[in-house]
This record gives sequence, structure tokens and C-alpha cells, in this order.
Amino acid sequence: MAAKDENSKNPGVLACLRTTLRLKHFSRSTEKTYIYWARYFLMYKKEVRPLALSSQDVVDFLSFLATTKNVAASTQNQALCGIVFLFKEVLKKDPGDLSRTLWSKRPKYLPVVLSVREVREVLKNLKGVQWLIGCLLYGTGVRLTEALRLRVKDIDFERNMILVRNAKGQKDRVVPLPQSLKVALKKQLEVAQKYHELDLREGFGRVSLPYALQKKYPNADKAWIWQYVFPSIKRSVDPISGIVKRHHLYNCIMEDSVRGGVKAAEIEKKVTCHTFRHSFATHLLDSGVDIRTVQVLLGHNDLKTTMIYTHVTLEKGVGTKSPLDTLF
Repeated sequence: MAAKDENSKNPGVLACLRTTLRLKHFSRSTEKTYIYWARYFLMYKKEVRPLALSSQDVVDFLSFLATTKNVAASTQNQALCGIVFLFKEVLKKDPGDLSRTLWSKRPKYLPVVLSVREVREVLKNLKGVQWLIGCLLYGTGVRLTEALRLRVKDIDFERNMILVRNAKGQKDRVVPLPQSLKVALKKQLEVAQKYHELDLREGFGRVSLPYALQKKYPNADKAWIWQYVFPSIKRSVDPISGIVKRHHLYNCIMEDSVRGGVKAAEIEKKVTCHTFRHSFATHLLDSGVDIRTVQVLLGHNDLKTTMIYTHVTLEKGVGTKSPLDTLF
């Protein structure tokens, strides 16, 4: 059972929520988000006992977020997911009809996409392991967290593929291994192996394992195949187990590098690491790859999610000749 939350009026409920999230193998970031919204909701309805909460209380809170706090639609939906999980998995209650909720308006926007030249310029300004990760993001369409969580065993050089495990929605998928990155990836594995050998010599060498593998295979966390491809340069204490381990590189390192690369390339667009994923999908469609293949590579459940990229392809949008050009 997780430690008692001293900042909440309902420590037992939140502790139970945290334990349930971990038993169901949710990511650390999802755990923090769900607990944050559950705490906020319980404090908002502090006059009501948790087991007495109803669907009307949920409607009131979500409407409060939209009308008083003016939160974005994505934020309100995030709160909804956390509260519904609290009701179903912890309170063992049906959240009921939420149709009376005042929903924040979800804006329609197109993803920022870099041209091939712009991608080349940004990558040219990245160095070392950041360059390699940037190439993976654009070359495979993986998310930043998916790239950083890659294990040694996930890269298959013989079959030219990368296995992305426990991705968004707790799904696995396969993406092609770019041929141009084989040499660089093998060199990166040599660097990672040196870190691992050093850790073992100094009495460490453990890494966090997914699910209940740590109990099933007690020494698997020291095995080379389970180590991260992109290990952190420093060891740190696992916040869950309290054991000193070597985590993967932190997201902020790559995010800062991409910001610097974009600035050096003098690109006037709002570019993040996720922009490489948008560019990957759009450039595949530009080259004639069918949209269902792109859907599988991106790991989208619904084809409608992938369809957003058809609005920014050169073939169906910008590539169309303007009628003004026919006048001159």
C-alpha cells in the first residue's frame, strides 16, 4: 500500500487509487495525472463522503472546470478519465449519465509538420545521442517516451524492425528499423553496455521491469537484454522500490536539444519532439503509402485519428496549383 497522502482529506481513497493504478500497470505519468484529478475532485466535493458521490457530483465538477476554470477540452477530458477510473475501480460505482456536463469546446487544429529540408536542418543541429534519438523519432514515427524506453531486446537487426512495447493504450506494435541507423544504434548499444558493466562491477546494474516480471524473474533486472538503449548518465533511486537503478534518459534532455536545433535552423514554427512523428506520417502519405499502413505504424486505434494527416499532405493540399498562378 502506498504511503499516506497527508495533503488530502481522503488519504485512504487516494492510496487505494495509487495501488490500483500500479496493479493495472499504468505508466508513472498516468498515475500522477489520475491522482491529481481525483484529489482535486474529492477536495471540490469535500462535504460529500467518497462512497456517497454521484454522477451529479461529477457533472458539477466537470462543468466547474469548463465554466469557472476555463480549462482546455483536453484537460477536462483528462479529468474525466481520472474520475471515471476512480469511480469504477476504487469506489466500485457507475459514474452514471454525464450528458448534462458543460463541455469545453475542442478546437480544430492541424498538426505542425516540417518539410524534408527542415527535418534535415534540425537533425543537422543535434549532436551525439540526441541526433540518434531525433532520427528515430522521424524515421519510425515513435513517440519520445517510446524511443527512450526501448530495451536492448527490442531492436532486431536481423529482421530490420523495432518492437515498441507497452505504448500508449498499453499496446505493442512493430516499426521498421531505418537501415541508415544500424551502425549508429550498434555503437549506442556498445556505450550502454559499458554503463551496464560498470554498474555491475560497482554492485548495481538493476533496471525497472514492466509488470510483475521482477517477482517472476528476480535477477532479470540485471540482464543485459532488459537494459535501456538510451541509459541516463547517472544512476538514481527508483521512487517505487527505493532501489538505486539506471533509468533511461529524461525527456527534458531531448526536448531542450530539439528547441536548440530548431532555433539554430532558424525555423519559425512551433516545433517539439512530437513534430517529428507528425512529419513522419505526413511524408509517408506524400510518398504514396496508404493511410491504413500509416495507421498501423503510428499505433492509432481509429483511422479517423490518422486522417488528420490527409489535411496537411502536399498531394492533397499545398501541392494544388493556385488559380491565381493561371492569370499570369
